Amino acid sequence: MTDNAKFNVRLGVNIDHVATIRNARGGEHPDPVRAAVLAAEAGADGITAHLREDRRHISDADIERLSTEINLPLNLEMAATEEMLNIALRHKPHAVCIVPEKRQEVTTEGGLDVAAEHKVLAPIVDKLANAGCRVSLFIDPDPVQVAVSKALGAAVVELHTGSYCEAHTAGHETKKVSELERLIASAAMAHQAGLEVHAGHGLCFETVQPVAAIEGMRELNIGHFMIGEAIFEGLENVIRKMRCLIDAADRSPLVSPELKSVEL
Repeated sequence: MTDNAKFNVRLGVNIDHVATIRNARGGEHPDPVRAAVLAAEAGADGITAHLREDRRHISDADIERLSTEINLPLNLEMAATEEMLNIALRHKPHAVCIVPEKRQEVTTEGGLDVAAEHKVLAPIVDKLANAGCRVSLFIDPDPVQVAVSKALGAAVVELHTGSYCEAHTAGHETKKVSELERLIASAAMAHQAGLEVHAGHGLCFETVQPVAAIEGMRELNIGHFMIGEAIFEGLENVIRKMRCLIDAADRSPLVSPELKSVEL
């Protein structure tokens, strides 16, 4: 990685929903690993895949192939269970992002409550870190969750951007601004604590730049929107467009000084 790249916001492409389409009919197509290769060619910095307990999209075989067939860092999203821990320790991906998981949810509904679950999370974080994995905790933008994530020894927090994106979709501008303020304040706290700051969930072309422009932001993980938009524009074109928007946000003061200075 070049010195310049260290300060750019990285783009992680989540390929889960390529597997969702494949699994709707069975068989081998479309192949999520092929999508990962295309993502690399289009400018992605990493690949994210969530191996759910019910295997509704990504499979164990997908993780095996992603671990051996792609040249980008793999970010394995997983629940805090013994089964998933053993899988992560077997493959030793570059990064492991621990996320909440409910069997009946359509998609991840919020961040981990690390304050309530710290006793369960502590040994998992410790084992993954000792195995050489970069451990990330997917949390809501909340000062308590940031502080406990630091205490647990995580290297990274990934801030849940769902509420911000939902406010945008609903046209609730006041709510959207307040949710962006929460993201900015939590990112500042995490950065000051020595945690690397990532974000994701629900981001699209219209919402990505203010988040990418947050001071201290280092990585955005985006999947569902880009896989859906790829039906109309092609996956490589969509990733390149998202990459350009993120890079432009790095160069532009898209977030006002008032928001950047929010104190916790």
